[in-house]
Amino acid sequence: MTRSIDARGARLTVTALVMALIVSIGATPAQAQSRDAARELQSAFREVAAEVLPVVVEVNTVNIVERRAVNPFEYFFRFPNSPQQEEPFEAEPYRQQGLGSGVIVERRGNTYYVLTNNHVVDGADEIEINLNDGRQFQGEAIGGDPLRDLALVAFETKEDVPVATLGNSDDVFVGDWVLAVGNPLGFESTVTAGIISAKGRNAQGQNFTDYLQTDAAINRGNSGGALVNIDGEVIGINTFIASTSGGSIGLGFAIPINNARRSIDDFIDKGSVEYAWLGVNMADLTEVLAEELDLDDEVGTFVHNVYGESPAMKGGILPGDFITSFAGRRIESADDLVRTVASLEPGQKVDVSLIRDGRETQIQITLAVRSIERDGLKVTVWPGFSAVPVTSELREQMRIPRNAGNILIGGVVDDSPASALGLRSGDVIKSINRRNVRNLKQFYDLVNAEDRMELKIVRQGHELEFILNK
Repeated sequence: MTRSIDARGARLTVTALVMALIVSIGATPAQAQSRDAARELQSAFREVAAEVLPVVVEVNTVNIVERRAVNPFEYFFRFPNSPQQEEPFEAEPYRQQGLGSGVIVERRGNTYYVLTNNHVVDGADEIEINLNDGRQFQGEAIGGDPLRDLALVAFETKEDVPVATLGNSDDVFVGDWVLAVGNPLGFESTVTAGIISAKGRNAQGQNFTDYLQTDAAINRGNSGGALVNIDGEVIGINTFIASTSGGSIGLGFAIPINNARRSIDDFIDKGSVEYAWLGVNMADLTEVLAEELDLDDEVGTFVHNVYGESPAMKGGILPGDFITSFAGRRIESADDLVRTVASLEPGQKVDVSLIRDGRETQIQITLAVRSIERDGLKVTVWPGFSAVPVTSELREQMRIPRNAGNILIGGVVDDSPASALGLRSGDVIKSINRRNVRNLKQFYDLVNAEDRMELKIVRQGHELEFILNK
């Protein structure tokens, strides 16, 4: 007897057989699907690790330092009250070893370039580059940037060496899978997995870059290694961890690769990184300043001082301006403006949106090159100090008489003309150019009205006069 089965019946029969097979091995359909997904992820991790490990190197450094060798006779038999010997009895060099990681980011001819952290190779007398396959090369520091903690090291070879694929860190989202690759604690070619925990993280004392935060395990020796996405593209350079114990607790931070792209070319072509310079001294708004200047609902950064002969001064930015947008990017804080300027090219013309006297204003600025002299405040700055309103709390706390004035000097810029004249934090400004200063708005109107200020201030009950020139 022949039994016919239609197509639908055939599909049902096959399904039934698959179901029976799954049940026979003790797994439900949902469990089988979960295992398949896990295998796919595992396969992806394997492929990424195989692709990235050859482009992440171990960076071994040696710093040769002098140390004093103790004279045992002097140590044990010197009289108790005799002076210390000023010159060392004997000096011998000491080889201080360091360890970090790096990423091969470019090749030009027979020269390969390794991007790492500046603190890994800073001051190193010897640099050795160890590849994942065991090959070793002597490295040479091409340039370092302590502001972003980046450095570039070069090594020469005619052999083929793989180069990393750089991704786009702006396309990274919180929750994305990432792998951290490096040499933690000397364990070479270590791969750890995690996710992007946060973007745009700030670090204390560092405002030239923001950071990607990850829970992928990062430890000492990982510095300079790669943070890569699921496609094997480098999206960050691992830099530091936050930890109470010194080990990884799931708080690792990497410099976004987009913040390092231009640095690579600058290192190779110029030997150092050129930063754009705006020339303002700014800070985030306090509640008191926001209320005084009617900026409660505004987001941006407040300009306290403008440097002489700077792009800001030449372009028309004034003390008291509130910058809301720069080069088409919304500015949310003082650090945000620093990072935005640092990401631009010297000589570039940019549009600036700001609020002045309650009105929105548009101006254009041509950025200049940031220099060490400017970092050291070797230029003039106007007016050279910040100003804050005298609140009732401040008046009571500092015992400021009501007839002394309504504006207080908050801070004085070091090495500025204002500092050289002797202006101090806590001085009360009574008048400018013989006009009493009623509030902060009037203060900035008077500051920006002329290039010369006759200041009458009250200090500990005494009136003093100063003359400041722009």
